Amino acid sequence: MKKKLFAWVALGSLCLVSLAGCEKENTPTEAPASTESKEELTPVTLNEVAHSIFYAPQYVAIENGYFEEEGIDLTLVTGFGADKTMTAVLSGEADIGFMGAEASVYAYQEGANDPVVNFAQLTQRAGNFLVAREEMPGFTWQDLKGSDVLGGRKGGMPEMVFEYILKQNGIDPENDLNIDQSIDFGSTAAAFSGGQGDFTVEFEPGATSLEAEGKGHVVASLGVDSGYVPYTAFSAKQSYMDKNPDIIQGFTNALQKGMDYVQNHTPEEIAKVIEPQFTDTDLNTITTIITRYYDQDTWADNLIFSKESFDLLQDILEGANELEERTPYEDLVNTEFAEKAAE
Repeated sequence: MKKKLFAWVALGSLCLVSLAGCEKENTPTEAPASTESKEELTPVTLNEVAHSIFYAPQYVAIENGYFEEEGIDLTLVTGFGADKTMTAVLSGEADIGFMGAEASVYAYQEGANDPVVNFAQLTQRAGNFLVAREEMPGFTWQDLKGSDVLGGRKGGMPEMVFEYILKQNGIDPENDLNIDQSIDFGSTAAAFSGGQGDFTVEFEPGATSLEAEGKGHVVASLGVDSGYVPYTAFSAKQSYMDKNPDIIQGFTNALQKGMDYVQNHTPEEIAKVIEPQFTDTDLNTITTIITRYYDQDTWADNLIFSKESFDLLQDILEGANELEERTPYEDLVNTEFAEKAAE
């Protein structure tokens, strides 16, 4: 494995690039003020890997004031990449990170003496889609053979899940097609719109935007075709969790309230709640995207990160040659807080 811990820190000093589909700048954003005095709330900084409608339950919790109800004054920062989010957590710049759980495995295997532990899983499916230039009603994954595809960063969940699906369908990612991994995650939609590639793997709102512009058509959901995958989770350093169990519990309680809201409301209602988080996206588009995620069962009814999910994650890492040895579930996952929040 090429990753080194010093690389996490070095990456943190790099200028962050703009991420297409992230409707916020990388500046701290405080949750809406509550009736409770700020002095009575505990400040918590959350660094999220990206600002995406894919993470709707989190934004419901913010906009509905659930964190304040749990005594938390939340500051939200977008890291624009799991490496940068992990850097923020390891350095203490962020109290809690929200990213793919593979980042905690990488840090652990590179010898982190204060492991970053996952305590709540938000999404249970991949959130990206395969976009083609033309409609393909009879699409199968075999159609990718011999094609050029705009993919994702090596070692990141989007690319690893894509390659996992290819292998499940008998396709060799290295020899049966050309996957372009040279384009920044936030620029693939623009590159595809400009004529690069036969297919592109896109998150929202990139996929919907390409369809709206008539530049592409969604032909497959990676979330559906990969099955249930622990795509993103909340994590914190073990030392922070040991010192602040009440904060972690309150944070998880707030998230569970957001999950409950999403499970019991329509995409239209959810879209209206989180609309302030996405000021550059119109309400109809937000609703369309939420409906797409809603229909593929993106969000579970609880935040418990199961051993089966963690085992599948490591299967995917092994298949991508990103895992030196398997990590014990108990070392990197704590379900105590999610289980209590679900009661």
